[in-house]
Amino acid sequence: MAPPPTVILDNGAHTMKIGISSFDTLPRLVSNAIIRGKNDKRLYVADEFDDCKDFSSLFYRLPFERGLLVNWDIERTVWDRVFKHVIRLEPKESRLLVTEPCFNLPKIQDNYDQIIFEDYQFQACYRTIAPELCLFNEVGGLFGDKLGSVPDCTLIVDSGYSFTHIIPFYKGQAIAQGIRRLNVGGKLLTNQLKETVSFRAYDMMEETHIINEAKEKCCFVSMDVYKDLEICKKPFRQNSVIQEYVLPDFIHTTAGQIRHPSSNENQRQQSKDQQILMMNNERFMIPEILMRPSDIGIDQAGIPEAIVQSVSATDSSMHGLFYANIILVGGNANFPGYKERIEQDLRQLVPSEYDIRIVVPIDPVTYAWEGGDRFISQSSKSELSRTFVSRKEYLEYGSEICRKKFGSIMI
Repeated sequence: MAPPPTVILDNGAHTMKIGISSFDTLPRLVSNAIIRGKNDKRLYVADEFDDCKDFSSLFYRLPFERGLLVNWDIERTVWDRVFKHVIRLEPKESRLLVTEPCFNLPKIQDNYDQIIFEDYQFQACYRTIAPELCLFNEVGGLFGDKLGSVPDCTLIVDSGYSFTHIIPFYKGQAIAQGIRRLNVGGKLLTNQLKETVSFRAYDMMEETHIINEAKEKCCFVSMDVYKDLEICKKPFRQNSVIQEYVLPDFIHTTAGQIRHPSSNENQRQQSKDQQILMMNNERFMIPEILMRPSDIGIDQAGIPEAIVQSVSATDSSMHGLFYANIILVGGNANFPGYKERIEQDLRQLVPSEYDIRIVVPIDPVTYAWEGGDRFISQSSKSELSRTFVSRKEYLEYGSEICRKKFGSIMI
């Protein structure tokens, strides 16, 4: 008898990555929110947001708050839409591999189990954290080592929507005392850019989508902040940092775009009615918060310093191995210069006898989902039965069997 299909759901606070193992080569990226358009008054649930044409003043209802899933009414609405219209699979006839946040609260974990087994009635479920799934990929190949090899010690830096987590793994198991959480993620950066732009140019406090898009297209991580700040003081023609970002008008354009510096005067004259956002030092000072949260009053270390703290909390014999096997995942890993800056700052903090190797996967956003797919496809039936909790087991033992099988990283 063929095993039931396995739905892999990397349930991110901003974007969920979902697909069917061994069927989908890549996951479908879906907004994990209910979004209301200001002008058309329409509600967009999950993948329906792809039909939106006017992104002005959108109102978001999110199931996650401060990185924890607290509104199950919204989440159920999103899951209903996704299961029925995106993957088009009946939960009762399938298994579920779902990710949860690090340091998830026991009560919220119980809610996961109850809704998955009692409401959706999945045949079996495995709940884990996204960084753990990353380890099932060809990790050795990322570093140029022998394909199929997995380092005993691996440090995952997961910088996503709500938080940045730094997690050291030894032989696939997270070392709890070495885990560090930074209260800095993509949401904070977008909000900070909204405030900065609203103070310097236009009132953009309600334009979350537009500003988030501008952040993703224009921002980068500086290798020398003070040098770039000096460049930003120069006149427009001599300023190599400044960019003109053309805001969408939702009549002719639905997405913002960077206007090339070489645009001739005719082109500039034709676009005189367009709203131009001048992106100057915002381009690198916003992502700089990842490296120095204290710049905006957050009393925490930046990513490079937090990596050192994380490694220092492990056994001294492992330090060199952790520094030599650092993987950067999450949406913030897409910033140009992100990897190079972390490597540069680490070199100043780490003893010279240690090599530093840092890699970013081809797609750091879907890397955890890809690891989950690889885990399901390469595991035997008996291995999966030991890992997953069946609905029969849950109905007999309740959430206790889930806590026993899945484990949890507690604060």
